[in-house]
Amino acid sequence: MRFRLLPQACLLLLTCFMAWGVGSSGSTTSADERAADFFGRHDSDSGHTNNWAVLVCASRYWFNYRHMANALGMYRTVKRLGIPDSNIILMLADDVACNARNKFAGSVYAEAGRHLDLYGENIEVDYRGYEVTVENFIRLLTGRVDPSMPRSKRLLTDDHSNIFVYMTGHGGNEFLKFQDQEEISAFDIADAFEQMWQKKRYNEILFMIDTCQANTMYSQFYSPNILATGSSQIEENSYSYENDNDIGVSVIDSYTHYVLKFMEGINKTSQTSMQDLFDSYDPAKIYSHPGIRSDLFRRPLDKTLITDFFGGVAQAEVFPLQDIVGSSDHHYHENDSTPLTTRKPDAPSVPVVLSTTVVSLPRLTGETYEWDNWWKEVRKWTSIFVVGCLVSWVSFVR
Repeated sequence: MRFRLLPQACLLLLTCFMAWGVGSSGSTTSADERAADFFGRHDSDSGHTNNWAVLVCASRYWFNYRHMANALGMYRTVKRLGIPDSNIILMLADDVACNARNKFAGSVYAEAGRHLDLYGENIEVDYRGYEVTVENFIRLLTGRVDPSMPRSKRLLTDDHSNIFVYMTGHGGNEFLKFQDQEEISAFDIADAFEQMWQKKRYNEILFMIDTCQANTMYSQFYSPNILATGSSQIEENSYSYENDNDIGVSVIDSYTHYVLKFMEGINKTSQTSMQDLFDSYDPAKIYSHPGIRSDLFRRPLDKTLITDFFGGVAQAEVFPLQDIVGSSDHHYHENDSTPLTTRKPDAPSVPVVLSTTVVSLPRLTGETYEWDNWWKEVRKWTSIFVVGCLVSWVSFVR
């Protein structure tokens, strides 16, 4: 009877050793590799850690109702897919929702059935009315804004930011009108993107524009990592989709309508690619020939997820521990009176993941790190030994 449970005790002890063996084999990978695998398991090939959207309605006045609906439709889509308001810059004349001719005051609709109010209660217009100018748009992109400019009106991007730039309004061959008062040319936008690239303000850009002769607006681009698409070819108009008899004007443009319709089938975890979106273009339905320019873009379109631009990301940039410690030590010694967490208020927030727990960053050294690993091994072996002794004791007592 004394030895009846001995086989079970031995089996349990053997199981403990096997579990330890599996854990030990898994621990041969470095902490840096494990951290990178954990935070990068859902990554695409983009290499970005944050998404931004710049949505521009360059028109004003009641008869341009559809352009405002275009921009608000895109705003709703990127927000639904996870980009927060803090990362969305919305430039809007904002003179339609409360216009005296609007039968449905405080509302903007993009379809005749009026099932969805795009204006609603949760929109944040960053540049409103006469703030929507060419100068403000260029300054926004390049970061050359007045120091007093609030954060909500700044594009706080870095070299790990994917930016979706959407523009709509009235245009022509290589120009887009801003509120019938001034124009922005294809050269202006191309040079602004080049400044952004030189200043490391983006990782990739998706440029989408809905206007007459829209495809000419990206003809002058020359900076890398830009994917561009437009609603119509040169000498071709961009047409509205439908009218609302109660509102009395066109409520949305055809190209934007079909893009938004496609996007309704996308969620935050969708694996749908940009190629799928471009394949959905139907000139017979859109009444124009949408264009695509991908020669500046480094990734295959069928491997580029729609959510790389339209969706929010929860990714982190993993730095080697020694690099963090070294830079922190240097900063600590040069600025003893400055806290280690101090940074410029307008600096973009980039998640930093260390490969181990940091209690006091300036004191953390490689020797301390090795001691921590050794102590973990001691505790592991001690736990296994104690469990084995307890099991053996119980089997002999019974």
